[in-house]
Amino acid sequence: METLVSTAAVEAQAVTWLAEQGPLRFLADPFGVWREGKLYVFVETYDYRDRVGAIDVLTFDAELRLIAHEPALREPWHLSYPFIVEVDGETFMLPEAHRSGRLTLYRAEDFPAAWSRHSVLELDQIPIDATPVFHEGLWWLFYTPATTRADKVSALHVAFAPRLTGPWTPHPRNPVRYDASSSRPGGTPLVIDGLVVLPVQDCRRTYGGAIRLLRITVLTPDLFEAEVGEPIKAPASFGAHTAGFHTLSSAGSVTLLDAKRRHVSARTLALDAGRELRKLAARTG
Repeated sequence: METLVSTAAVEAQAVTWLAEQGPLRFLADPFGVWREGKLYVFVETYDYRDRVGAIDVLTFDAELRLIAHEPALREPWHLSYPFIVEVDGETFMLPEAHRSGRLTLYRAEDFPAAWSRHSVLELDQIPIDATPVFHEGLWWLFYTPATTRADKVSALHVAFAPRLTGPWTPHPRNPVRYDASSSRPGGTPLVIDGLVVLPVQDCRRTYGGAIRLLRITVLTPDLFEAEVGEPIKAPASFGAHTAGFHTLSSAGSVTLLDAKRRHVSARTLALDAGRELRKLAARTG
């Protein structure tokens, strides 16, 4: 993943796309882990008919052929961004779930498709797209707060802890960054030349419009400094999927990404119209 530092670099790579998921559905936010020669990719699955995301797992063999696709995690609330963490022989998932009012860490009971709630991570805000990394003896967590629409894409917060489960201490300079072009996490952080490099979303034009790499030059419990690279956009070689470039994550020698396309159909227009009519009826009733 560390070589994909520009749109041209992404365009130069061979990309294998998953099959379309059918009308009104999509997959997003891929995070992967290898086990015994198989690649397990956890994704958000979303259906516009109910608008509640869930987590699926796709299993690939060593030649990256899809051999299984099954549900991994379902909750009454929306789930996405299924960040996978391996610690001390255990596998954890930290999905985005701000509509639950908390950040819940899940533990794999029977990998890859059986997970249980393990602990709640207490922070200064209800986080969105929480992204952990272990660096120089501490766990660091990057996220944006579920407060205003602007904050969700612009206000980068940081917390640190001695263990993944906490206790977490919010950084005294939060938000350490306020910029819609380079704050909301968008993938797997790497440590390159001793510095944390965090993929972040460029949301100036649209949500998840491009990926940028935030190189964090100073990261201590008291200080934070960073510099950001140029936008990495979905290249022309992505065909119809150039409306956004939303996630960039690393799984060994494989880099996982998602990109979006815009498609308006009579079915989507009917769904939107019905939803607005129900809102109007609720307000007037």
